[in-house]
Amino acid sequence: MGNCKSILCGLGLGLAFAVQATAADAPKLAFKFTANSVPGALQTFPGGVNNKGVTVGQYQDQNSGLHGYILKGKNVITLDDPNGTSTGANNLNPSGAIRVVGAYVNSSGASVGFLYKSGEYTDIPGPTGAIGTTAAGINDSGAIVGYYADSAGITHGFLLAGETYTTLDVPGAIATYATGINKKGTIVLYWMDSSGVLNSSVYNGTTYNTINVPKASGSAALDLNTAGDVTYEWMDPSGAAHGALLHGGKYYKFDFPKAKYTYAGGINDKHTIAGGYEATSEGPFQGFNATYK
Repeated sequence: MGNCKSILCGLGLGLAFAVQATAADAPKLAFKFTANSVPGALQTFPGGVNNKGVTVGQYQDQNSGLHGYILKGKNVITLDDPNGTSTGANNLNPSGAIRVVGAYVNSSGASVGFLYKSGEYTDIPGPTGAIGTTAAGINDSGAIVGYYADSAGITHGFLLAGETYTTLDVPGAIATYATGINKKGTIVLYWMDSSGVLNSSVYNGTTYNTINVPKASGSAALDLNTAGDVTYEWMDPSGAAHGALLHGGKYYKFDFPKAKYTYAGGINDKHTIAGGYEATSEGPFQGFNATYK
């Protein structure tokens, strides 16, 4: 299990870049990038960012161990679920006391979702019959989304509200992954069609609407904020991965400057994105924050 928000699966916090991102029919949008990795980590895979700029994700230590983290500036809280052999944090609630969701790998090698709050871990095992779960997003009301595998090995999205699970399956999908939920209860998901192509949708509680990045060969929505801005990892025809933002009904494609691989993970209500990049092909992943206006 890797939090690696990358669906295919550094310490200069003051270093910033400004670039222009473009997409079909979209006006220019300015992105300012700041490196944001766990100090001393071999790799950092950011997952989410709250409205105070606190980020969460997974990092790989010098011994290749995998841990979740909460990062505020250079202050790191390591998250290791006591029942896990490795842990990854995926996202956190936008405001108020920090609540983190993610997954750990247990001694049997299965993925189990968790909620971390006030120093305590609570399992999120998924609906009855689930054999593996990942908690991927949480809003300020405590509603959690994620995905689980059933006994047939089929992946479904889920919504957990209170103690009630609701299965989320995009019509026509052979696998569905719910990744983000905002305060309005709107959910983003990515899913695989019968041809093995990744697509993205937004769900309003009644209808799934497709929101694919234009001209992408694969499109995975990873989070959304209160305004409905959506972050992505998308693939071009060569198989290279890039970040994208759906903002104001327009799509903006971007890469961390000079990176070979970029994904846009979590997003807050302050126009900040947490993501990851590889500076060189097959190089280590590092984290960044990007602000846009």
